[in-house]
Parts: sequence; C-alpha cells; structure tokens
Amino acid sequence: MDYVENIQSIKSKKGSKSRSKNKSNNQRWAVLSISSIPLVMTLGNSMLIPVLTVMENKLDISSFQSSFIITIYSIVAIILIPIAGFLSDHIGRKKVIIPSLIITGIGGLIAAWAGWKMEHPYWMILIGRALQGAGAAGAFPIVMPLIGDMFKTDEEVSSSLGLIETSNTLGKVLSPILGAFLAGFYWFIPFFSIPVFCLISILLMLFLVKTPNKRQEPIPFKKFIASVKETFKNNSRWLYSIFMIGIILMFVLFSVLFYLSDTLEKVYHIKNIKKGLLLAIPLAALCLASYTTGKLIKENKVLMKWVTFIGIILLVISIAVLGFSKTMWFMLMLFTIGGIGIGVSLPCLDAFITSGIKKQECGTVSSIYSSMRFIGVAAGPPVMAILMKSAENSWFYMLSGLSLIAAIATFFAIKPEAEQGADGH
Repeated sequence: MDYVENIQSIKSKKGSKSRSKNKSNNQRWAVLSISSIPLVMTLGNSMLIPVLTVMENKLDISSFQSSFIITIYSIVAIILIPIAGFLSDHIGRKKVIIPSLIITGIGGLIAAWAGWKMEHPYWMILIGRALQGAGAAGAFPIVMPLIGDMFKTDEEVSSSLGLIETSNTLGKVLSPILGAFLAGFYWFIPFFSIPVFCLISILLMLFLVKTPNKRQEPIPFKKFIASVKETFKNNSRWLYSIFMIGIILMFVLFSVLFYLSDTLEKVYHIKNIKKGLLLAIPLAALCLASYTTGKLIKENKVLMKWVTFIGIILLVISIAVLGFSKTMWFMLMLFTIGGIGIGVSLPCLDAFITSGIKKQECGTVSSIYSSMRFIGVAAGPPVMAILMKSAENSWFYMLSGLSLIAAIATFFAIKPEAEQGADGH
C-alpha cells in the first residue's frame, strides 16, 4: 500500500512539475507576444526619423514642419492615453489593445496612400499619423498594467518589464536602419510597413496571450476617481517625480536623435542605410542596458533608485562634454554613453509604477505615466529644430541642465527605503 501511495505521489509531483513548466513556457511566449506591441509602436514612430530630411525635399516643407510628422502622433496619444488606461481597467486589457492596433494600421495605410497618390500629401499624412497616435494610445501604455496582471511577484514583474522596455528600445535600434532601407525604394514605403507589423502583433495577442481568468470587478466610476485621487495624494512626491523624469528622458532622447539624423545628413553627407546604422549605435547601447537592468533589479527598489540616479548622471556628463567637440565619432561615442544612461533608468521607472500602485488603478496611473513620456517624444523634434537655428552652440548645455534636474528629482524625491510599506511601494 505504501509502495502504491509512493508511486502516486511521484506521479502527482511529476504532473505538477509538468503543469508548472507548461505554464512557465506559456507565460514566456505571452510576454514575448506582448513585447511585439512596443516594438511595433516604436517602429511606427522612430522609423520616420531618418526619413524626415527626405520628406522635407519631397514634400517641399521645412525642418519644423517635418518634425510635426513625429509630433502629431505623440500629441494625439498624450490626450487619449489616460482614457485608454481607464477603459482597460474596466473592460479588460486585450479589449482595448487589439482595436487600437487595428486603428494604428489604418492610420499607416492612410499616410502611405497619401504619399503614394496625392500631389500635395502633407496634411493627409498628418491625419494618418494622428490616427496612428490614437491607436498607440490604446496599445503600448496598456502593456505595463497587463504585465502587472499576469504576474504575482515584483521580481517577475520587473524582469518582464525589462523585456518590454528592451523591446521598445530594440524598436528604436531597428527603426533607423529599417526606415532608411525602406525609404531607399520609395520615401513613403515606411508608412506601408506599419499595418503589416500591426497585423503580426494582433495575431500574436489573439493566440498566445491569455489574460488572467479572475479579474476584479470594476469599482463604480465615482469611487474609482476618488481612489485614484487618493493614490496621487498619498504618493505625490515620488509619483510626480517619476512623471517628470520620464518626460525629460524622452525629450532628451528624441531631441538627440533628431539632431544626430540631421547632422549626419547635412554636415557629413551620410544617407540611407549607412546613416541608419550609425543612428542605431547609441540606440543599441540603450537597448542592451535596458535588458540587463531589467534582469538585475528584481524587487530591490533601493537599487532601482541608485541605478536610475547613476544612469541620469551619465546622461548629464555625456551631453555636457559634447560642447568640447562635434566630430562625428566623438559625438556618437558620447551619445552612446548617454543612451546607456537612459537605458538603465527606464526599466526602473516602469517597475516603480507597476509595483507601487494598486492593481485596479495600475492601468490608469501607468497610462498617465506613458502620456508624460509621450510629451517628451512630442516636444523633442520641434524644439530641437528651433534650437538648431537659434541656439546652435548651447543646446547641449540646455539638455544637460534638464537631465541634471531629473537626477536631482531622483535623489531627493524617490525614497523607497522610507516608503517600503506604503501602498505597496
């Protein structure tokens, strides 16, 4: 009898291990599928940066006007992201993400058709880009709370968010290369690639991502708003600081990318694939830094603070030193160091948000955070276009000063050792 019981016990343990392994594999595939969303959204925006100079010539527009092809996408996203976050908290993450990916694809088709068929397509391209921004609002920002729903421990969440942030930055690495390559055929081809990428992401989400069966019942709207207000009141110092840091890091990143793309083409006469490969160097460093940081930080919020602080200080120094020389390889080396600084900071900021906010409010709060990051994305190119004309020799001091403000906010406002018990933070 004991022998039979032992055999049954062994079989039960094996079955349990097998189920656990299958669940782990399924979750791994689900996270990889979800990672396709930030990849697609980043490609849909950053892929156009190396093509902006070409668009200026083809559409007969100024640098400032071309910067709005990037900016309009972000402006629309900024407005709609909080609404998408609220909806995802109430009707479910996938029910918001999948229609949003469809809208993004339609926006890409409109912009592509305008560039292909219209004689003066600039305004129609902006309409297509605005639709893409509307789709982006309901896709990328919902990824963070979806990861928070899928995993129980902070370690699993921070590790998965590291992969998500890596996918986002991988998109930035591939963007200049792919954008320059596709535009080498026809300048509007990058727009046509967007619906193709969206379709792939939709299929992955439909078949490989299963959201948790047990979802909390959505609380009434008034009670929900009161709860969100209470969350902001109780966590105002670190939460608002992370919002501000997110804006600054994205503003600096997209300002630098716009400047670098313009300088490589107009000063060094480097175009097409070669320009894309050079732009990819600092972005590849950013990507690798994000991936490594996501693996290392785990649940250690004190470590997250200091990694963020050191990363931003690296960014401050690298941009300030640019004032001493503007030779191409010196410039690329410093931007690469700055990219590492941004790369180590972003997964830490993501993890602070997802692990510091109650699950039923996570979609809304993380969406507001994503909205803040989009402000930086939207403002970077047009502000840099103005600075390159009016303050050509001092823009790097301005960006360095902004980054220093982010470092000071990290040092003084984010105090996880004192808040470890408050609201899960």
